[in-house]
Amino acid sequence: MIKNKYPLAVNTWDNKEIIKIKNLLDKGKLTMGKYVNQYEKMFAKKNKNKFAIMTNSGSSSNLLMFSALLYTKQKKLKIKQGDEVIVPAVSWSTSYTPIYQLNLKMKFVDIDLDTLNYDLEELKKSISKKTRAILCVNVLGNPNNFSKINQIIKNKNIILIEDSCEAMGAKFGKLHVGNFGVMSSFSSYFSHHISTIEGGIITTDNKELYHIMLSLRAHGWTRDLPDENLILRKSKNKFDEMYNFILPGYNLRPTEINGVAGIEQLKKLNNFLKIRRKNAATFVKLFKNNKIFKIQKEVEKSSWFAFSFIIKKRSYKKFKELIRILETLKIEYRPIISGNFADKHVSKKYFKVKNKNLKNAKYLDKFGIMIGNNPIDMSHILKKLNNKLSYF
Repeated sequence: MIKNKYPLAVNTWDNKEIIKIKNLLDKGKLTMGKYVNQYEKMFAKKNKNKFAIMTNSGSSSNLLMFSALLYTKQKKLKIKQGDEVIVPAVSWSTSYTPIYQLNLKMKFVDIDLDTLNYDLEELKKSISKKTRAILCVNVLGNPNNFSKINQIIKNKNIILIEDSCEAMGAKFGKLHVGNFGVMSSFSSYFSHHISTIEGGIITTDNKELYHIMLSLRAHGWTRDLPDENLILRKSKNKFDEMYNFILPGYNLRPTEINGVAGIEQLKKLNNFLKIRRKNAATFVKLFKNNKIFKIQKEVEKSSWFAFSFIIKKRSYKKFKELIRILETLKIEYRPIISGNFADKHVSKKYFKVKNKNLKNAKYLDKFGIMIGNNPIDMSHILKKLNNKLSYF
């Protein structure tokens, strides 16, 4: 903790990252190269995926995933402009904006106030003949119930995509998140489970989508594609492939600095998760039976990105008192992600949100708050907070 303050996130770097980056600076080559590639292979192996592709952010990863589905040749995975994508009403802005930017239509679905993921009954009711894809956001590190979701979409022509930006290391059953959708995004921004300063990564087992994303990530050119790929036959003349553009791509590349940091941080992830889960065990023990507010209910094995509080009864007085106590203890707090995103100005003006049956998301927006979980012992501050809240 910093000067008796309890921030949302703490620095997880030590000399290992700093020394490696200094060595990299001495060599002078900082644009995407062998260290990014090494990190991608490490991440894919750790998460038990065939492929991983690093980007400059988790937000860019979401854009890259949805873009890849526009250009696939696989009919079962191809989307087109105007197709409907179901999204949860609670997530981060860039879970949604790529869908809008690619001219896809969003249908917002309510969340469960216990898990903070989809209300599965509402999800089931929301699926129609127009539904082409479902975005599953593993909120605050909590996996969705993929068994039930797979039952809901069984025998339907629906693509499942994961946003696991807050859920690195989480598991449902024996599998890590990132193994249930056709693709999954992860974030390694400063406040997340590992930090590469800025950064994101996508996992997939689909080789063609992987190749499409390799091209889209870097201008839409062929240079980063292997000689044998599932998009096109590359020329044996290297000059022809230097500036051969085949897709309407972006520049979403990370740097070697991000790659080197990722390599060192990934080595520490298991220990980070162990400490986060130990903090979570303390958090649940202290607050699970609280009469004033409810906390997030773990599904299988969460990676506990943060700790949430939702006032049980409609009481602005209690909500304001909770904020006052957090500020007294110098505990940094935030809304639960972005709250009800369907009520944001951008959603009303641009997304044209029509689904108004979002009572739980609206409640969370007004009476929900979260504090950080970090890979350091937080038992002291959690107990201190519990003592203050006992007078609620």
